[in-house]
Amino acid sequence: MTAYALGHLRTQSPIHDDVLTYMERIQATMDPFGGRFIVHGETPDVREGTWEGDLILLEFPDIESARAWYDSPAYQEIKHLRADHVPGTIMLIDGCGPDHDSAAMAAGIRAALAQQG
Repeated sequence: MTAYALGHLRTQSPIHDDVLTYMERIQATMDPFGGRFIVHGETPDVREGTWEGDLILLEFPDIESARAWYDSPAYQEIKHLRADHVPGTIMLIDGCGPDHDSAAMAAGIRAALAQQG
């Protein structure tokens, strides 16, 4: 199942040269794990709630590949170039399969709640 690395970054101005070096090198760390950018540095059009910063969304073939990329020596070597200058949150998460059904999911949650209560 497709997995994602999501970054919520609060970019500082001006952008530090280390961050540009990170940007130049990150794709090479992702390639061995099948990673690719889906969203890179876009500011979302917020419709509900609040959002400060930029969104980064990377796609990987599966969660194991995403974890292997993040933990890889190649990525760990460059991570500080971003992290030292751009605060944020990074997370890895599985995506939904093509047959995901939110109504069936809700029914399962209702059934579980009914058994509890």
